[in-house]
Amino acid sequence: MSTLYKRPDSKYYWWTGRHKGKRLRKSTGMTQKHRAEKVRAHIDMQIALGNLGEFGFTNSQPTLLEFMNYYLTLVSERKSESTYSITRGVLRKFKSYIVEKGIRDLADIKVRNINGYINWLNCSPKTKKNHVNILSLMFDEAIRDEQIKTNPSRLAMLPKVEKVIRHRHLNDDDLSITFENAGEWELYFAVLLYTGLRAGDAAMLTYGNIDFSQNVITTLVRKSRRVHEFPLSDHLVSLIPKSKDDNEPLFPTLYVTKTNSVGEIVADERILHYRIGIPRKRFQMILKEADRPKATLHSFRVTFNNLLLAEKLPIEDRQSLMAHSSSKTTTVYTHPNLELARDYINKLPNYSSGKK
Repeated sequence: MSTLYKRPDSKYYWWTGRHKGKRLRKSTGMTQKHRAEKVRAHIDMQIALGNLGEFGFTNSQPTLLEFMNYYLTLVSERKSESTYSITRGVLRKFKSYIVEKGIRDLADIKVRNINGYINWLNCSPKTKKNHVNILSLMFDEAIRDEQIKTNPSRLAMLPKVEKVIRHRHLNDDDLSITFENAGEWELYFAVLLYTGLRAGDAAMLTYGNIDFSQNVITTLVRKSRRVHEFPLSDHLVSLIPKSKDDNEPLFPTLYVTKTNSVGEIVADERILHYRIGIPRKRFQMILKEADRPKATLHSFRVTFNNLLLAEKLPIEDRQSLMAHSSSKTTTVYTHPNLELARDYINKLPNYSSGKK
């Protein structure tokens, strides 16, 4: 698709468009836009017929960097903001690599260059695989654009991805060390541990979700899109300030909303994911400094389940408490016997002192 634009150093309208991934520009020689539009239509027709020479253009192939910029523009126009952001990050890394290796032309990229890029990356095997997948999509576009005949990423040798238990159980030492050093995140970690809520759901809690007279939380579980009711332990209730407005977030530095297409106020998932990274990094730093194995915020949820299992709470009850139930979306899910469930939760050991 071509466009017309004005340059500060010229009185004429200029034509610009792309041919096989390469940006082309040409003065229309016209100062009036309606006349420039006619020139634009003529250039578009001749370009479509392959008559580039008439305008001084050549059939030279774009450089690799030129095509990467073209592809990134294409992704920004056709894909989601999240996809564009991921693609931009990968291509930024790939640009550093090809500049370092002196690779200029698109046709010069071979399988060995992709294998070299895999070795050059300083990240986990799974992340390297994701990089190669993004590059593969770009080279598929180059094939469709008739710039190259084969996709070098398709034949690259991917690193072996070792399966690891990311969301491991946290033992007494892990939890004691974590809460001793949690600082401003002590309440957040406590909510994760003593409710089993997922990190994002806990981050979106407001004081209006908490009924202090019944000691329960009623909130939307975003993964299932259902409203659930959870009992609160006496210890956790003692940590939560009471004199707050119902609309005030429990964790203001994490809480973030947006208005969706139908006018509803919902969590802004992209920004929320970024913000949750702050307590996650703090948690992982605490473990690292104590020479403890790596864990995630979801590990609190795993540990909550395992602690209830150790108290011999039946699986059906644990599923209910962890919002694994399945039923109609209009129902508020609650444990059949909240008081019994709270008795079990109150038996869980207290790792949080409530001191800041």
